[in-house]
Amino acid sequence: MKKNDNIEHKIIEYSEVFNELKLNLKNIIVGQENLIDKIFIALLCNGHVLIEGVPGLAKTLTIKSLAKLLDTDYQRIQFTPDLLPADLIGTLIYNIKESKFEVKKGPIFSNIILADEINRSPAKVQSSLLEAMQERQVTIGNETYTMDSPFLVMATQNPIEQEGTYPLPEAQVDRFMFKIIVDYPNEDEELQILKRFTSGKENLISEKIIKIQDIMNSQKLINDIYIAENIEKYIVKIISSSRKPEDYGLKDLTSLISFGASPRATIFLTYAAKARAFFENRSYVTPQDIRYVIHDILRHRLILSYEAEAEEVKSQDIINRIIETIPTP
Repeated sequence: MKKNDNIEHKIIEYSEVFNELKLNLKNIIVGQENLIDKIFIALLCNGHVLIEGVPGLAKTLTIKSLAKLLDTDYQRIQFTPDLLPADLIGTLIYNIKESKFEVKKGPIFSNIILADEINRSPAKVQSSLLEAMQERQVTIGNETYTMDSPFLVMATQNPIEQEGTYPLPEAQVDRFMFKIIVDYPNEDEELQILKRFTSGKENLISEKIIKIQDIMNSQKLINDIYIAENIEKYIVKIISSSRKPEDYGLKDLTSLISFGASPRATIFLTYAAKARAFFENRSYVTPQDIRYVIHDILRHRLILSYEAEAEEVKSQDIINRIIETIPTP
């Protein structure tokens, strides 16, 4: 019990820094509570985020504003159809004076990467991110370079345009911890946006308030948050039911799911639930933590069948069915 008290004390101490960070971010971003909360969870879990929404919903602004508050390196990469892998990871350049090749590192060598409109580049460019996102390293020529920590890719994509876009490879999508759907603001929020950005008095972020060491300390603390065995089994059952729904009383979903979630979903769901507990100032995980993050973790990992598309069944509907059916511990 003494150890738990010590952990809770540290959680309260460290979370105060992140709460201050959230308040500063909300001085810029109106609404979008879910987006902001999930980005902070991903930051604590060292996970990547894919953000999808129509233009003008502050996707890029949110990430840029967050990067300004962190005492870390930040790079924005605009993905375009003519982008090459070397533009992203770097290349070898021949030095005439030294008569040898030298490595010119690309913009991916940073802590926070904003991959803006990531689906506008072809697969060969998108796939150049795979090694960096999973193995936290990049190979250029015969040399392999380790990425600095923390390393987060926050990518945006626009779902309404089809021309000039390339669907992300399934292997890459699975490497994103979250896929967050950003929706329109409500009337009150839009009125705040109108007043803020037409008065000439936008609240601008002027100083960095969190250091890399604070982030690293909080990430280590996440591992000490307690998760009971029955909740671990609950997570495993949820993921397994997406692969073999008939074994969990969900036989009607069998024809709707072509491929279920990978083991990464199990790992990410556990880490995200722990991070949620951290922000709630708890040293233990509850089923409510799992339900809070599950949609954003599973929605891009369920590969639906043609039958599901024909019946207009969405991954959201399937996730809801799974949550309703699997007994809560």
